[in-house]
Amino acid sequence: MSFPDRRLRRLRISEKMRQLIQETTLNPSDLICPVFVQEDLKSRIKVESMSEIERLPLGDINDEIGTISDLNIPAIMLFGIPAKKDDEGTSSFDENGIVQKAISQIRANFGEKIVIMADVCLCQYTSSGHCGIIHGNKIDNDSSINTLSKIAVSHAKAGADTVSPSAMMDGQVFAIRKALDEEGFTDVSIMSHSAKHRSSFYSPFRDAAECAPKFGDRKTYQVPFTNAREAMMEVETDINEGVDIVMIKPALSYLDLISETRRRFNVPIAAYSVSGEYALVKGAAKQGWVSEKDITEEILYSIKRAGADMIVTYFAKSAAKFLQES
Repeated sequence: MSFPDRRLRRLRISEKMRQLIQETTLNPSDLICPVFVQEDLKSRIKVESMSEIERLPLGDINDEIGTISDLNIPAIMLFGIPAKKDDEGTSSFDENGIVQKAISQIRANFGEKIVIMADVCLCQYTSSGHCGIIHGNKIDNDSSINTLSKIAVSHAKAGADTVSPSAMMDGQVFAIRKALDEEGFTDVSIMSHSAKHRSSFYSPFRDAAECAPKFGDRKTYQVPFTNAREAMMEVETDINEGVDIVMIKPALSYLDLISETRRRFNVPIAAYSVSGEYALVKGAAKQGWVSEKDITEEILYSIKRAGADMIVTYFAKSAAKFLQES
């Protein structure tokens, strides 16, 4: 018995037919928009390595969040740049710190119209530029998680919906969950940068957030990009410690890990399409080598296809615009 030729092109014959069988969808509601706010800033500063990305003064936050909300993007990720840094990163958990002020202002003006997520790390706040507290030229894990817990609680007090620890300290999720619960913030969720890899794709971010390490590197706490099993152990550890959402970071070069996380674990998955991914596309588009819209769409769809439920991306605003137009 012979079978007729299988012609898959029949399913691509028209735009409406292609819509019917489309397996992966992407909407503005899948996106999280990073926002940089800088203390004592009078006007916006362009980030030279990240076209169209700016550091904002506190006075411009309402306009920025209004723009993001109007694009139907449901969430932001706040990063702060303080006026002063010290060895202990004390401005990171100051109730009058720049991120805490921004959270309070956004909550007062937008209520529940947008989900406020806040990065919980020390690299922007320490004089060393490292993500933890330095003791004897080493990053001390346990004193660092104590400080990270203080940061998370200060964000929750200001009105954050979600705290997002990115320091890659062992036990950070457990310590933060315990601290939040003890302070009565049982409804504040944790989205951990669970598998945050040591990556060259972060370079433009370090320019944007002024957080390049002053000595050494981050090899002792970020996951080696060679080790998939180790990345899965980090994800599993965060789940066991009570995380609400796990994150794979970066996204584009780690689609296999997003997919493996989806296969292994029944938890919400975020992926962070990081600054280097953004800068490469912007640079190529500026030269006329690629269509920015087409490449952005393909990248974001690939991240969703791999298994991400949500994407933190610097393309959030531009992507939301073209998604609404299509």
